Amino acid sequence: MTYNESSFRVLKGLEPVRSRPGMYTRTDSPAHIIQEVIDNAADEALAGFAKKIQVTMYRDGSVAVGDDGRGIPVGLHPVEKVPVVVLAYTVLHAGGKFDKTSGASAYAFSGGLHGVGVAVTTALSSRVEVEVKREGKVHQVQFNNGGREIGEIAETGSCGRQSGTRVRVWPDPKYFDTPKVPLAEIERLLRSKAVLLPGVTVTLEVEQTDGSLAKSEWHYAEGLTGYLREMAAGAEPLVPILAGESYAQAHEDFAEGEGAAWAFCWFDGFAASESYVNLIPTVNGGMHESGLRGGIFEALKSFVDLHALLPRGVKLQQDDVCGKMSFLLSARLLDPQFQGQVKEKLNSREAVKLVSTMVMPQFEAWLNQNVEMGKTIAELAISQAQSRLKSAKKVEKKKSSGVSVLPGKLADCESENIVDNELYLVEGDSAGGSAKLARNRETQAILPLRGKVQNAWEIDTDRLFANAEIHDISVALGVDPHPVDAPESVLDHLRYGKVVIMADADVDGSHIQTLLLTLFLRHFPLLVAHSHVHVALPPLYRVDVPASGKKRPARRLYCLDERELAAVRERLAKEGIKPEALEIGRFKGLGEMNPEQLRETAMDPATRRVLPITMDDIALEDTKELFCLLMGKGEASGRRAWMEAKGNLVEADL
Repeated sequence: MTYNESSFRVLKGLEPVRSRPGMYTRTDSPAHIIQEVIDNAADEALAGFAKKIQVTMYRDGSVAVGDDGRGIPVGLHPVEKVPVVVLAYTVLHAGGKFDKTSGASAYAFSGGLHGVGVAVTTALSSRVEVEVKREGKVHQVQFNNGGREIGEIAETGSCGRQSGTRVRVWPDPKYFDTPKVPLAEIERLLRSKAVLLPGVTVTLEVEQTDGSLAKSEWHYAEGLTGYLREMAAGAEPLVPILAGESYAQAHEDFAEGEGAAWAFCWFDGFAASESYVNLIPTVNGGMHESGLRGGIFEALKSFVDLHALLPRGVKLQQDDVCGKMSFLLSARLLDPQFQGQVKEKLNSREAVKLVSTMVMPQFEAWLNQNVEMGKTIAELAISQAQSRLKSAKKVEKKKSSGVSVLPGKLADCESENIVDNELYLVEGDSAGGSAKLARNRETQAILPLRGKVQNAWEIDTDRLFANAEIHDISVALGVDPHPVDAPESVLDHLRYGKVVIMADADVDGSHIQTLLLTLFLRHFPLLVAHSHVHVALPPLYRVDVPASGKKRPARRLYCLDERELAAVRERLAKEGIKPEALEIGRFKGLGEMNPEQLRETAMDPATRRVLPITMDDIALEDTKELFCLLMGKGEASGRRAWMEAKGNLVEADL
């Protein structure tokens, strides 16, 4: 096959979405591309300009979404010279939700800044019709064939003082596993919008076989409390549902208006939760949920200490308090950062402190005003802690025979519950010292490694312990080397649920990671197969952002590599922050980080980045073949040929 200049292809417009739809949306059904349209209507309501959201599902598979908001502008964009409504539906990275801090944005709070939004809906639909009521006139425009055909904007009538937008979408079946929009998912989404938007009426109409419309309408007089009670479906609450909300004022540490509303409770036999950010459902949770749990845990822990309720030898952990708790959380962030375009998980680290700061004082005050009910919650948490400790003692009893002497340089954790315990294998003594100060002594152990671990790919098992570092790792873990077909009983004495490799974000650090992964894959394969092995991803850059007015205090951001640094610079530039105002520092290694920075970026479960290492049975032989090529002593010529063929793909930090 010829590879020359003509082989290079540039995807323009919406072609990237049509070529790789899975990178931009869910492809199991069109639910998410419909949600993008609903979210636009909800953003109008969140901004205070819409009081009605109406969704109609037709028998031909199309879905219409209408609101009585301001209506999308139909005039020409001052720079692009294209109608704004056309830009919104056909251009990626275009919208009215940027420039939030400069005051030029049309929305103070909205569902994210990934910049693709409803343009993905157009790209994956056979037809999209948009009707806009604005400034006394009705305009219509149509997009066909995935946005390849754009109709003219036509003025079709007058609307008096009415305003709003109605969008009808025909999803293209060829992009989805099933072309049918799931009714239950849309109902659940609309019901949550009604809960989270006080004063807004949310309606769903479904066309029946006889052409009539079956109508559902949602209204929750009690807001989050009523919704949580409905979710519990009659389960008995152990204490009354606790609800509250709090938003930052202009003089506080957060942007004005940022904050959260919540409702939580402990039910008998029921535990389910939902969370949202700017009305976007975050089905995989994220930092705001970590903040809620952290605030509730700290408040209850203070209450327990104040009243001396904790039995001797028992220490509360967050999961003891929150493991069986049900909650609803609606966070409001000025500039949320999500994981992926589907926005199923919130990645904004500042949300941990934001939500925790809002929740903790209110819950702590309630506990002290309702001491008996507070004691009921405390007793439930203490009971969970005692069950956990009892389970841990059983594990200890199984491994009590033949225990080796633990390495002297191991800073062990206090907990004996292997589900929670983590062992950090840290490159270098200096980084190991910082890690010891940064760790959670209850559940995190530190084992510093001196230099690089020996390449163990071709070492026989009976010679493996001649290397002191490998010996210490095996003894600390409580697991002996074993083959891939060993029985699972070899993990009976495992002392940590997670083994986290933490090395510098440079070439040497990558080499150490590779050597340790070689050791685990070759001699401890069941640790990899059962997802016990993880790799920490410490940042290479620190970006100090100055305060910009009352809305945005000073921030400290971390970037994994050059690509993230470039993305952060671009995002901050859009916020109106001058490049010369940024202070950018490059970490030469983990030892340069102070304990607080190391805790935030690599060790705190709420904010760290840790990559799990998994073993795919299908690709196992290919993996072994590649490791033989890379790590085998007799493969020098093969490695050279491989590097000559693949060397251009390496992103090396030299």
